[in-house]
Amino acid sequence: MSHQKKKGVAGLRDRLNALCPEREIFLRSGGQVRFIRLSRKLQFSAIGVVVAALIGWGGVTISMLASNAAIARQSAALTAKGQSVATAASKVEHYRKSVEDLAQDLEARQNFMDDLYKTHFGAEEEKNAGADLIGADDADQTDKKAEKQDRLTAKISMAPEAAPLVRLEQRQRRFAMLLTHAVERRADKAAAAIRSFGLNPDSLARSAARAQGGPFVPWKGDKGAMTGELENLADAMARMEFLERSLMMIPSGQPTATPMLSSSYGYRRDPFNGHAAFHAGLDFPGRRGQPINAAADGRVSFVGQRQGYGNVVEVDHGNGIMTRYAHLSGYAAHVGEKVARGDRIALMGSTGRSTGPHLHFEVRLNGQAINPRRFLEARKDVLQVQQIATARFADVGNRG
Repeated sequence: MSHQKKKGVAGLRDRLNALCPEREIFLRSGGQVRFIRLSRKLQFSAIGVVVAALIGWGGVTISMLASNAAIARQSAALTAKGQSVATAASKVEHYRKSVEDLAQDLEARQNFMDDLYKTHFGAEEEKNAGADLIGADDADQTDKKAEKQDRLTAKISMAPEAAPLVRLEQRQRRFAMLLTHAVERRADKAAAAIRSFGLNPDSLARSAARAQGGPFVPWKGDKGAMTGELENLADAMARMEFLERSLMMIPSGQPTATPMLSSSYGYRRDPFNGHAAFHAGLDFPGRRGQPINAAADGRVSFVGQRQGYGNVVEVDHGNGIMTRYAHLSGYAAHVGEKVARGDRIALMGSTGRSTGPHLHFEVRLNGQAINPRRFLEARKDVLQVQQIATARFADVGNRG
């Protein structure tokens, strides 16, 4: 040890000795004097005990403060968790209530839909209806049904509160199948009525399918949003819509109030020169100025004169069907005007190549003359189907 270090240690010892010099304490009691000697060692020991006690008390105090802070933090965390759990429970309860309310609303709506089906299409036994709609299930269909049922069961087990919605989904699917079946029956009746007029509904549909257009607007919805039942229903509704509209446009109404014909469609002797000739329509005799009515709904496509026909009105009924009213004395419609079955469009006359007041009535399909008699002598059941379609569209138009 260097001399300087020794000197420093000695100086520190001297300062400590100066702080704690040896002391004597005198006590006088009963005339006697006693003294207590406090050595440096004893003083140092006492100071050490006091310092140790202070350090221990400080440590305990700090430890208690730290423990209290930890407890406070834990209490705050527990309080926050309790609030979070309470909030989550409130949300779950609100969700459950919302699901139940939605299920009740959908249930009421479904009951209304079922009543609507029974009103318009009649009630059917569930067993028979299911057999008519679905038919015998093959193995593939059975597997698909089992898979769907498993998925529904899984949904119910995962979210019991969703069970009413799953049951309602099954009801709506069945309702869609029932409605599809009813719509297909109506479409088939309309197709049969069209065939009774000598027209091919499939050919009309193909012609309509080629006449399409419109701007391209990308589909933004989910491609799988529509179930198979709803897709089938949409297709059936589109087919029924087309066939019934086509049926409405077929000219089956009487063009004028005349119960007899003066000339039929086909072969005849020409009234002017007596030669064999082809007559492209039917002639209805009457008086000059007698009202001429549209035989079906359509749009007036021509008003004017044609060689041999005299004054003419032509009505386009869509799907390539056109009716021609000739030898007129006057017009009651203009080009572009929409007319309904039975609307007055002209007056009977004897213009053009005519021997007297009468109506020459033609029906043309894609420009070719066809026999109008099949349209004007339609069976009662066919006319009834046509009237039902007309009434349905009229009702839709009034509600729209």
